[in-house]
Amino acid sequence: MKDGYIASIDDQVTKYVPRLVGSAYDGATVRNVMMMASGAQWNETYTNPNSDRRQLLEAQISQKPGSAMDLMSKLPRAAAPGSVYNYSTGETQVAGEIVYNAVKKPLAQYLSEKIWSKAGMEAQANWWLDSPNGVEIGGSGISATLRDYGRFGLFVMNDGVAAGQQVVPVGWVTEAGTPKVLTGGNSINYGYLWWIPPSGPSAADGAFYANGIMGQQIYINRKEKVVIVVWGAQTDPAGNGTLPVVPFFDAVVAALK
Repeated sequence: MKDGYIASIDDQVTKYVPRLVGSAYDGATVRNVMMMASGAQWNETYTNPNSDRRQLLEAQISQKPGSAMDLMSKLPRAAAPGSVYNYSTGETQVAGEIVYNAVKKPLAQYLSEKIWSKAGMEAQANWWLDSPNGVEIGGSGISATLRDYGRFGLFVMNDGVAAGQQVVPVGWVTEAGTPKVLTGGNSINYGYLWWIPPSGPSAADGAFYANGIMGQQIYINRKEKVVIVVWGAQTDPAGNGTLPVVPFFDAVVAALK
């Protein structure tokens, strides 16, 4: 982000998270983190008790200050920054630390000041911290009402405008919600922390969505002016045996035409 905003996405991660100096994140940029391509090795398997994702969960549950970044700082390098896409909840924790240190205030406070208090939210929300008075969990733990999630989706659909104020840079939503390209030239079905439908009507419309581990989604289709919010409680974190989300979104949009 530039032109008066807090940081550039091409800044080095370690500029904002000194704890990661000397780690696999050396040389990685904020952009690399947001497109899940830092190059740090990561195993996201939710059902494997030895996976990095489960170790991050254990760090969160421990409520020890800095435990999440301690874990991230010990990851080995798997690839050059920007060269390989590998979905990592750990990257979202790093992203949260970047914002936290860039704005010098809690993420919940910053979110409230910039969006929550301006977007007509009907209720306060809660955000899981890594420790008492610590840093918010970047990849999970926000608890808000269904309608307020919808209002957040409308905020994004309306290009980041809340209460008549342009909260994010003009063009940012388009940039964040379009497929990114790795250094080798391969395109990925991922934007900046948003999932991109690989094919079908939603892909043709340029739609994108957030996707939670147990079946929660915020789908945004700016072309058709549709926001869909789903609260899920699936028992399988991998989504096996459940309805594929993108065909469901496509069907809803088609029914609304």
